[in-house]
Amino acid sequence: MSQERTRPGAGTITVAGLAVMNIVAVVSLRGLPAEAEYGLASTFYYLFAALFFLAPVGLVAAELATGWPEEGGMFRWVGEAFGSRWGFLAILMVFIEGCIWFPTILTFAAVTLAYTGSDAEAAQQISSNKLFVLVVVLGVFWLATLIALRGVKSFSQVAKWGGIVGTLVPAALLVGLAAAYLAGGNTSQVELSWGAFVPDLSKFSNIVLAAGIFLFYAGMEMNAVHVRSIKNPIRNYPIAILVAALGAVVVLVLGTLAIAVVVPKGQINLTQSLLTAYDTLLDWAGIGWAGPVLAAMLAVGVLAGVVTWVAGPATGLLSVARAGYLPRWFHRTNRAGMPSRILLVQAAIVTALSVMFVILPSVQAAYQLLSQLTVILYLVAYVLMFAAVIALRYSQPDRPRRYHVPGGIVGVWVIGGCGLLAATLALVVSFVPPAQIEVGSATTYVGLLVGLSVVFVALPFWAYSARRPSWRDETLDFAPFTWQVEAPVDQSSGHAPGSHASRDVMGG
Repeated sequence: MSQERTRPGAGTITVAGLAVMNIVAVVSLRGLPAEAEYGLASTFYYLFAALFFLAPVGLVAAELATGWPEEGGMFRWVGEAFGSRWGFLAILMVFIEGCIWFPTILTFAAVTLAYTGSDAEAAQQISSNKLFVLVVVLGVFWLATLIALRGVKSFSQVAKWGGIVGTLVPAALLVGLAAAYLAGGNTSQVELSWGAFVPDLSKFSNIVLAAGIFLFYAGMEMNAVHVRSIKNPIRNYPIAILVAALGAVVVLVLGTLAIAVVVPKGQINLTQSLLTAYDTLLDWAGIGWAGPVLAAMLAVGVLAGVVTWVAGPATGLLSVARAGYLPRWFHRTNRAGMPSRILLVQAAIVTALSVMFVILPSVQAAYQLLSQLTVILYLVAYVLMFAAVIALRYSQPDRPRRYHVPGGIVGVWVIGGCGLLAATLALVVSFVPPAQIEVGSATTYVGLLVGLSVVFVALPFWAYSARRPSWRDETLDFAPFTWQVEAPVDQSSGHAPGSHASRDVMGG
């Protein structure tokens, strides 16, 4: 049973390691072609989203993580503000969103691996083979799960070096070659002028697009669940967040423009245009032989991103499970201190979804539906997080915070409120069918999206109501919420009296 109390040691993740893990968690080069279609205007959208969403996420996460560095991540932050029921909703939204997201990102990995050969025509056929796609999706995901099971040191190293090799280096090469391509006198495929930079925001479709790009920056707060494995977290976590935020903006803006400069707008393909841009630039530079090498590096980048997402939410959920919110079966950890059973359940869910996603017909519509569902679930968690940082300035004003959102109470309202408004706007427009992608009947699409969203949001409330006192691990050093310590618990109602009466706590 000693294995169940094992926890990764402190100091196993460095500032550089956490910064790269955050960049890898946020940045996916697979999403660049979708925005390259908008040319220079994509830069406006990225900067708009960075200002109104990424900056608030980074600043808010830094305050919450340094003010409440105990285990639990988003569960801890939201639970401190609104009670354990809402904290449980937040952490499960992130976990469920991840399970649904994995098959979509891994499909990109399969297409990328198909292009590691030298025969482009054969690669096209292989990438369209459903069996090949399924084998790659499951192979990469289970490999990522096995790496995560080896412990914090192992998966953080894979995420760090895999992110450098598979995301940062390919992105730098893409941007550098595109700049040299333009400097060599070649014609850009998009207009590079101020008029092309500012889109027409009077069009509703452009507002929908601007809100949709917010989630390009999702995940910056996720690695806060590893805060106790970071060297000097109160000092180093905000630094890592700042470095990662700046890195994410640079990679997304310049990477998207590099594709737009090289690939004609009418030929942009969501799954293959990134590789097309590389092939064009490498051929121009006289090193076309490096194409398969780049494809392999991109696949490594996907693995690094998946490892980060496999480990993060599962680690946060383990703390929540042991605090009494999930059955004891989920509490088990291996010798490395990793939540082995939660990781295996996650892998089983992803395996089932991947089989359905790859084998069933109408993949394009299913892909879009699943992608939007992940956006909606994650935004629910973000709405709660932004509301929490504002509420905690009032309910726990004297709580020591090594980092504060600047500007005092006004600043937290402006920055936290900006993030809250942005997340709410993005949540609303996420239900609007995309104009650029065929999804069949708009009514059916919206109906399915609303129905699935209601089911997945209701699931945590049902699970919370089913919890049992016997599920709590009494040997756990999981710190109670501040309001649980400051106010005695009414055993008959399970609620703290007075100002905390609405908060849900474990009766005990």
